[in-house]
Amino acid sequence: MIETATTRFEIKDRCAWITLNRPESLNALNIELRWQLSQHLDEVEANDDIWLTVITGAGESAFCAGADLKERAMQRDADDTQKANWRKLQDETRHIIERWYHPKPIIAMVNGFALGGGLEVAMACDIIIAAEHAELGLPEPRRGLIAASAGVHRLPRQIGLKPAMGYMLTGRHMTAARAYELGLVNEVVPMNELMQTTEGYVRDILRCAPLSVRATKEAAMKGLERDLPSAFYTPYETETRRLRSEDALEGPRAFAEKREPAWQGK
Repeated sequence: MIETATTRFEIKDRCAWITLNRPESLNALNIELRWQLSQHLDEVEANDDIWLTVITGAGESAFCAGADLKERAMQRDADDTQKANWRKLQDETRHIIERWYHPKPIIAMVNGFALGGGLEVAMACDIIIAAEHAELGLPEPRRGLIAASAGVHRLPRQIGLKPAMGYMLTGRHMTAARAYELGLVNEVVPMNELMQTTEGYVRDILRCAPLSVRATKEAAMKGLERDLPSAFYTPYETETRRLRSEDALEGPRAFAEKREPAWQGK
């Protein structure tokens, strides 16, 4: 395990587990945490031995309560050295909300509040598993802000325009159960079942050929930008790789031989 000032990063059985680790501030996103999360996701993208990622928050109160507004308030009065350090980290950060085509699956394990930038992080993931006590929302207008990290764009796409506007224009929170009803969350479980449920998704994804998973994600996400016929006829890079891969032969062979496939990811 790698532990930084703001995160924990561990690889277990081809899955990267990233924990946002600022529980004293409800895992709020300060500049360093955004940068550190970016560094971990760079590692996930570059490391062929990592096939998927789980992101969660430390503690049982919050996944992530959003941007660190205390840090934002003090930025104007910071000294030149601190400002230069922040600028450097920001220049080196490719935040999860801008990784439009991150190739590998990401699960958000929402263990409490997912508000503002925290919900934006969760919405950038492919699957969301939430504890029953979790609350989700984009309350930025109550602070004179907007959900500018793609929240104003992702929420209407993920739950529909009218429900999204109802939450975005009021800053209201939604319960985990309501988020499930709206299709924003895949499952809602008691807190003591959250890890077990998430690990079940991890195991099932790992049962699949990694290139098949990545090709599915790429075709689904990029295909949403096109009409149905052009989405169907468009070639996708990962699908081209999958068709030529050893795993494309291993799957049918393992089925015929009545055994579990031994995926290589190539």
